[in-house]
Amino acid sequence: MASPRLETYCCPNRDAATQLVMSFQPEVFCGVCIGSASVSVLLTILQLLPKKGQILRKMPKASSSSTILLLISVCDILGGLGVIFRSSVWLGFPGFIANISVANATDMWPSAFCVGSAMWIQLLYSAGFWWLFCYAVDSYLVVRRSAGLSTIVLYHMMAWGLAVLLCVEGVALLYYPSLSSCEKGLEHAIPHYITTYAPLLLVLVVNPILFRRTVSAVASLLKGRQGIYTENERRLGTEIQMRFFKIMLVFIVCWSSNIVNESLLFYLEMQPDINEMPLKNIRSAALITWIIMGILNPMQGFLFTLAFYGWTGCRVDLKWQKREIPWESMSSSTVGENAYPSPVNYQTNLHDPKKLSTTDSQQTDEAISMLSEGNTSGDDRITRSSPIYQGW
Repeated sequence: MASPRLETYCCPNRDAATQLVMSFQPEVFCGVCIGSASVSVLLTILQLLPKKGQILRKMPKASSSSTILLLISVCDILGGLGVIFRSSVWLGFPGFIANISVANATDMWPSAFCVGSAMWIQLLYSAGFWWLFCYAVDSYLVVRRSAGLSTIVLYHMMAWGLAVLLCVEGVALLYYPSLSSCEKGLEHAIPHYITTYAPLLLVLVVNPILFRRTVSAVASLLKGRQGIYTENERRLGTEIQMRFFKIMLVFIVCWSSNIVNESLLFYLEMQPDINEMPLKNIRSAALITWIIMGILNPMQGFLFTLAFYGWTGCRVDLKWQKREIPWESMSSSTVGENAYPSPVNYQTNLHDPKKLSTTDSQQTDEAISMLSEGNTSGDDRITRSSPIYQGW
């Protein structure tokens, strides 16, 4: 699971709220994390492997959306492996972990493991949040025809750059002036919590707005393509809308417990004594949500693949075969004529409305195909019969 409390626990003078959750049934909690993360990692990999009899839809060009979806799954897999490694060491070497609580310990390896494993988990899940935000931005730009293949480089810079920057900055402020003598006080830890939850709240607030605008733009594209809004186009628009809804549903289910847990722990930190009897229900709620976090956070990877692609089946095709890459087929078909696709001559098309209509139709096809790429959970018969997919 991913929580700023993992880094806070590495400080010998940690706060009482962090000590409360980290010392609550550590064997049970680590076992839950290992089980949840292992199931999620294995099922996520199974979902991504090629399947027997799988029909690959030919795309007019490589889309950044499919790359982003894959990177989100990679971040979840690597983050899940970090959860498994940290929890396994926590269970297998209790004496090694016990040295983290010693203020003047001479062995720095336990503290280094505590900080390193916590930063690995936070960095990968934070990068996944940024990639999910990039997916919402890219979906909107694709429909608006403002995104190209070059934008994936900007997404890499933003996702990895901001994830590393916020993670390093938050940890540096938390462990100031040194790991063995962290400053106490809620005000000192707040910047670390802000840098951790900023990308999560960004996705929670901004992504639904971008998804809603994308769905509206898709409806306009489908109406403008043929001048009518048929049943096939309506169902295709609903399919894309449902895909966005599933993505946000998975995100809210997996991470809402973190927000609730952190709110409860902040409330406890502001109390003079968190062990007072009137705070018993608050403490119980914080411990329950802590266990829920250990279950739901690692499961995000597998649940996201269900939202992206649906259930792809268990019949894995382990035979390697060369698959035609869209841009390879485009370049090979133009050998001897032109190495690159010719730009559209809009000035000539002004005198030929039929050509202009065909060009706009192709651009609309590309935009909708990118948004629905990899989605096998919908009605395949409907999408194949729709004019959007005719010719691909």
